[in-house]
Amino acid sequence: MIVEYIRYTIDADRANEFTSAYEKASASLRASPHCLSYELSRCTEAPESFILRIVWDSLEGHLQGFRKSAEFRPFLAAIQPYMPNIAEMRHYETTTIDWAR
Repeated sequence: MIVEYIRYTIDADRANEFTSAYEKASASLRASPHCLSYELSRCTEAPESFILRIVWDSLEGHLQGFRKSAEFRPFLAAIQPYMPNIAEMRHYETTTIDWAR
């Protein structure tokens, strides 16, 4: 399992269209067998800051499976206008430090 984090900086006047674009793009994520979950969060202290968290089955599943699949094109088409607003896009491995209530 690998976790991808993408940080965006989106002006307030584009925030609604940004979240609408991800609502559309999320259909591609749900259709991919490599995507295990996703979550888009907006910062309360800095509302122009968004973080997308995607859990993939593996790094290869994301980069080779999803990105080379039919699901990737509509995903990319929906979010491409916001790619210049990416502040960071990285993959992380989880550690053994984990807890949930």
